Amino acid sequence: MPAPGVDSLTPARSSKPVAVVDIGTTSVRMAIAEINTSGGVRKLESLSQAVRLGKDTFTAGFIRKSTIEECVRVLRRYRQVLAEYGISSPEQIRVVATSAVREARNRLAFIDRIYIATGFRVEPIDEAEVNRVTYLGVQPLLQASPSLSTVRTLIVEVGGGSTELLVVRGGDVVYANALRLGSLRLRETLEAYRTPTLKVREMMENQIERAIKQVTENVPQTGKVEILAMGGDVRFAASRLVTDWNPNQLSRISLVQLERLTDKLLSMSDDAIVRNYHLSFAEAETAGPALLTYMQLARTYGLDTVLVANINLRDGLLNEMAAKAIWTEQFSNQIIRSALDLGRRYHFDEPHARHVADLSRRMFQAIRDEHQLDHRHEIILYVAALLHEIGYYVSQQSHHKHSLYLIKNSEMFGLSRRDVLLAALVARYYRRASPQPSHEGYATLSRDERVAVAKMAAMLRVAVALDDSRSQRIADFTCNREPGRFVITVPTVKDLSLEQLAIRQNGSLFEETFGVPVLLRTRRDETL
Repeated sequence: MPAPGVDSLTPARSSKPVAVVDIGTTSVRMAIAEINTSGGVRKLESLSQAVRLGKDTFTAGFIRKSTIEECVRVLRRYRQVLAEYGISSPEQIRVVATSAVREARNRLAFIDRIYIATGFRVEPIDEAEVNRVTYLGVQPLLQASPSLSTVRTLIVEVGGGSTELLVVRGGDVVYANALRLGSLRLRETLEAYRTPTLKVREMMENQIERAIKQVTENVPQTGKVEILAMGGDVRFAASRLVTDWNPNQLSRISLVQLERLTDKLLSMSDDAIVRNYHLSFAEAETAGPALLTYMQLARTYGLDTVLVANINLRDGLLNEMAAKAIWTEQFSNQIIRSALDLGRRYHFDEPHARHVADLSRRMFQAIRDEHQLDHRHEIILYVAALLHEIGYYVSQQSHHKHSLYLIKNSEMFGLSRRDVLLAALVARYYRRASPQPSHEGYATLSRDERVAVAKMAAMLRVAVALDDSRSQRIADFTCNREPGRFVITVPTVKDLSLEQLAIRQNGSLFEETFGVPVLLRTRRDETL
């Protein structure tokens, strides 16, 4: 049986070869695949080479020159392999880096050196992006497992630098977080403080317990729960503990067996683990702390077993390339759901917020030729529209600035920190002043981002004006550009004086951005 999301059929002649590279905490991994015309993914080859980036970052705060050059050597070899497959175009390759590179003080120097030496454009991805890609990787598996649709599934991957957590129920992501708890980070922290050998496990358990407390505050321990574990360390455990283990299928590990293996690993030296289990030294360092984390999490939720999936970050990246779109409709709905949860936390006016968001989307789609923004911006605008008034939770005075602060400092599933900043700024500019270089956050944007924020904020202002009555009475309209003006026509409402006044008061940013004023009228006005 093929792994979920992977096409077992021989691809058509028009199949496209692609590759993804994951520069992680303990190794640099590459997956090569073919994507057929129907979006099926067929893996061709997987490569992995240990490189101890995390050891540098988590102890010294930067990546040493020798480690950078080691990465260069690995990636040059990978480039040669890709040439053999005929993979050379940037559109066929995606190279990402996680916490070890993202947190390094010299990450820009690292990225530049890799580009100069290999031509690879390294993209450091943040926790939200990792969660998004993980979701794309595991989604086919969830869809193929009906038993998981009726329970809360905690999808957990303990990496070297962080622990990624998604909670899915009925296909919806109800919680997502990245804990600053990684197997290598944990170990290096204890070594840096010269923790006595006899106290190491106790200290690990205390650190893990504190991190898990963050999880239980958001994911109650009541009700039916399954833990779906991902990552190389737990796959190693499954290969040792599950009879006839098939990496292409979900496996279930007994917690009693997992505890025995964890106890054994934590009592052994790295050299002994390498000799006895044929792991690399990098794998030997992380196996014990990672399995201890899975074990304590399962205990916390009173589970006797843990599910194991042979899914990784590269699977999600390949599925994303196959989908030919960064944000599919289903994934966009998950982002919107997360934004709604945030709005409810701050007791927003949900009917008004939803209606303004729908009007914003309608406006976005109606004038697509004018703004020329992509689907990603459509979702960012929708999120900003949903949340533009949450600042009222803090104060009525300057509430748009409070909205900026609350959005900017919140986590929303599927949105990177940059996406969140754009949404926060669009919400901030839904009223009053136009964007200024001196405004918080705005000065950090690129020119393209500044233009996108202005366009989205202009559309949001019009949408807010269309529901100035907060009655949701305007649900449909058409947009047309006429000489010297942009006309919005409403088919059914007779008296638009309130909305027309709001448009005049708030339409200046639209005129500044798109070069023409906005006129609001009813269809009856057209016949006069």
